[in-house]
Amino acid sequence: MPADRLVSHELARELTEISREIRRQTGVLIDRRGDVTHVMVGTPTGIEMPEWGRMRAGSGRLRGLRCVHTHLGSEALTRDDLTDLAKLRFDAMVTIRADEEGLPGLAFTAALMPAGDDAGSGIQELDPVPPAQLDLDFQDWIRALEEELARSSRTRDVGEGDRAILVVVTAGRSKEDTEYSTAELEELAHSAGVEVVDTLVQNRRKPDPKTVVGGGKLQDLLIRCFQSDVDLVIFDDNLSAAQARNLAERLELRVIDRTQLILDIFAQHATTRDGKLQVELAQLKYVLPRLTQRDTSLSKLGAGIGGRGPGETKLEVDRRRVRDRVSRLERDLKTLGRQREHRRARRTRRNLPVLSIVGYTNAGKSTLLQALTKKEVHVEDKMFATLDPASRRLRFPRDQEVIITDTVGFIRDLPPDLVAAFKATLEELREASLFLHVVDASDENVERRMTAVHNVLREIGLADTPELLVFNKIDLLPPGEGARLAAHWKAVPISALQRTGLADLLECAEDALLAEGGPAGIDSGGSFVAHGRGQ
Repeated sequence: MPADRLVSHELARELTEISREIRRQTGVLIDRRGDVTHVMVGTPTGIEMPEWGRMRAGSGRLRGLRCVHTHLGSEALTRDDLTDLAKLRFDAMVTIRADEEGLPGLAFTAALMPAGDDAGSGIQELDPVPPAQLDLDFQDWIRALEEELARSSRTRDVGEGDRAILVVVTAGRSKEDTEYSTAELEELAHSAGVEVVDTLVQNRRKPDPKTVVGGGKLQDLLIRCFQSDVDLVIFDDNLSAAQARNLAERLELRVIDRTQLILDIFAQHATTRDGKLQVELAQLKYVLPRLTQRDTSLSKLGAGIGGRGPGETKLEVDRRRVRDRVSRLERDLKTLGRQREHRRARRTRRNLPVLSIVGYTNAGKSTLLQALTKKEVHVEDKMFATLDPASRRLRFPRDQEVIITDTVGFIRDLPPDLVAAFKATLEELREASLFLHVVDASDENVERRMTAVHNVLREIGLADTPELLVFNKIDLLPPGEGARLAAHWKAVPISALQRTGLADLLECAEDALLAEGGPAGIDSGGSFVAHGRGQ
């Protein structure tokens, strides 16, 4: 091929004649020198790209190959054509109709566009013309396109975190629920050190069983991944083994779900031996069923005559090792659990009441512990910044001494394996005489997050423990709004960061612990005291 031609009439005629003769699609890959590097023979309705190592093109660059192939029908560029264009970063995708006599008809051409272009699809399509009339100077055209792509590609600093696209499927949820899920997933990504560059939301009654999103959205996702130069894609839905495998193959990127993201955050923030063991246990329990769901051809030979294998395959060795490690971790955690039990027994013998700070993640629990005890604890404006429980002594105004503990934050739909792995840590809550349920008053989803905390407490059998609602971060609200909101929910308004309202909080907590007959709501005088979730 002449290097300055996108496609020539002579090449187009060769392809269409062969296609009509064998009644299959035929195609070629052409490099920028004009040399044909690959020849492809497909089926009557499709063509499959050859294996060439699948090396990804560099940031802001195309692959240096253009694909030209035939169509036997009257279709133009199909969804598969555009998907291959985006996934493989071709310089261009050209399809040529082969008429009944084997002559070339119209040629349809598409190429990728930089992000931010006026056309939202991320693909530019040229007007269809016969191949002989494709008279643009290909070398100048592709050089200008790649310069544009390079300009739109953001320069990344060395050591910068992963860039990601978030994917959320509505699955019958309301608009408000979807927006809440999307915002929370973005907050989780931020806590994991991931830069979110784009978000894709699809309205579907239920996720696609193969790829979660539909074919059209998957193509859109491919193009966005190319334009944004991302490292991974994060799905709000929990992915099955098959879905994760299908998506990784189609996108050629790392694909994770919400549970994996939470596990990654936990792994980053675990500092004690307890925390690290519990995180590893949760990760292995997540991985194990995904090992067992892989292709059965990787397992032992089938039973029966001629089907008995001599030993284990790599997959079965992996599964056995995971199970052995899970058993070892569970034994170690039981040992550590017994040690914590002894410490709790000593506290019980000293007859010290226990206050446990609970609440949604990033509600300000650690900041409150630090403000009340005036002792340093790890505080960070991120989800799950606190993973390991911390206990401190606290003296009330009437000289009553108590133990106050800070625990891991809760979140909606907490993965069951995570709850099971952190059972030993959560057992600390069983000793609590009173929960200080800290709520971020500045969050617009106050009720939703309170419900999520109560659901987790119900799951671990602690729904009956008395609680004192504490509305934190009132300094972020207009003056008087925090007190009004707290009065509506029968809570104590405070700002742990500004250290306001702490005296009222201590007084209410002390009253709740000393009161005979248990906690109640707001008394007739309007002062706040602890109340149960059933009231």
